[in-house]
Amino acid sequence: MLLRLNNEPDLWGSLFAECKRAAFHLETLDAYAVASESEPLRQFLAGEPADTSWFDPWRTLMQDTTSRGVTVRRVRVVTEPLIDYQRWLLTLTPENITAGEDIRYLPRHLAGPVPTEDYWLFDDERVAFHARDAANRGLAMVVTDDPGLVRYCVDVRNRLWESATPFTEYAGT
Repeated sequence: MLLRLNNEPDLWGSLFAECKRAAFHLETLDAYAVASESEPLRQFLAGEPADTSWFDPWRTLMQDTTSRGVTVRRVRVVTEPLIDYQRWLLTLTPENITAGEDIRYLPRHLAGPVPTEDYWLFDDERVAFHARDAANRGLAMVVTDDPGLVRYCVDVRNRLWESATPFTEYAGT
């Protein structure tokens, strides 16, 4: 069983570079405390024009990943009505989609049981869990290939993906 605890920024690049077929991200929190998002979120709440240049590194990573034929999918489990953070993410989701991600939304009240930890699933072989503090600030990633954890994450993905609504339909409601 591979188990890595890592808070190095280049871990993301490595995980996506090693991914051959598919990456899936499950988001279960209503808000995240990501330092690089603070100013863009403040601008959104103030009604100021959006500057998405801070998103460029992720956009590039997703474009590089999907150009190799890797599918990248994401489900956001959200509480309705959406809080400000999720309303802001909804306006940014076209950036993710343009970069190659397929994103779906699932209202929490329709999701059934969901894990309390977000994760990335790579090629149905490896899982990277987000380690967060009490304020939802990212601390590190815990990466494992434990077959039981991977199978659990695959099952959760399959169940939630089928129930979730594609972004274009969700945003139109």
